[in-house]
Amino acid sequence: MYATASVAPARAERARRRRRSQSISAWALLVPSIALIALMVGYPGLTMVWQSFTDYQVRNKIQGTPASFVGLDNFTKILTSSDFPEVLARTIGIMVLTTTLIMIGGVLIAVLMTKLGRAMRLLVSVGLLLAWAIPPLTATVVWGFIFDTEYGLVNWLLNTVTGTNDWHNHPWLLNPWTFVMVLTIIVVWGAIPFVAFTSYAGLGQVPRETLEAAEIDGAGGWQRFWGVIFPAIRPVLGGVLILQIIWNMKLFTQVYALQSRGGIAADTNVLPVYLFRQGIGEFGETSAIGMLIVVIMLAISWYNIRLLLKEDD
Repeated sequence: MYATASVAPARAERARRRRRSQSISAWALLVPSIALIALMVGYPGLTMVWQSFTDYQVRNKIQGTPASFVGLDNFTKILTSSDFPEVLARTIGIMVLTTTLIMIGGVLIAVLMTKLGRAMRLLVSVGLLLAWAIPPLTATVVWGFIFDTEYGLVNWLLNTVTGTNDWHNHPWLLNPWTFVMVLTIIVVWGAIPFVAFTSYAGLGQVPRETLEAAEIDGAGGWQRFWGVIFPAIRPVLGGVLILQIIWNMKLFTQVYALQSRGGIAADTNVLPVYLFRQGIGEFGETSAIGMLIVVIMLAISWYNIRLLLKEDD
């Protein structure tokens, strides 16, 4: 009896030591990652927050003089700017449009891939990988040539189909609406592969027995998708949706490259390009714009983040 009583505390002590050792090992493995994140994300982020409340400019950096604290003046100046509300609305509108098309198109392609044979599925996968592998700038240049005013394939094709010359020298990028159309095509074309592959991987985790049972019970294809497939892959789609919202709020390369090919910057700016064009060296104002972009992205993504956290719980 006494031996048993003395063994129990010894086992408890060994268990505590084991947990302490595992905790130390886990933190030792995490320290390099935490240090890298603090260096690559934390320091620039804190610098941006500090600069957004100052009048820090390039002259302060050159002369080595400290910036003056201006409080919320930078934010007030930006929010009351005549063109900022338009740029903000355009950015959110493009984000909603591209994200919706990317998510719907990606999921549809993933479902289609589950119905294809091995050869066709391989062919579709290779095509998606090629589209995904092309850098955004390269893709924008190629699509810019396709919609080129004088030598574009689209204008030639429309003239051929209609049998007229009405589309000769038609400037697609000059009109803000057709500019957004071309931009949407480029962004959706390049982003759909990621959603398609991720959704296809999620579809592979749906139990086949559950689908067969739903089919036996008389559920149609749409009912099986909403009742069985969608709940199973909803966490995956939620994470992908958050990423797409963030990525599509940060569009820069495609917009800037299309503007360089004929788009009018004042009529087609989005927030990241607006930040870039706001003024080189005006670090205080540009940092304030960066802060607003981060706040807007977090506000838009917060609902989906809460849903993901509830599902994890």
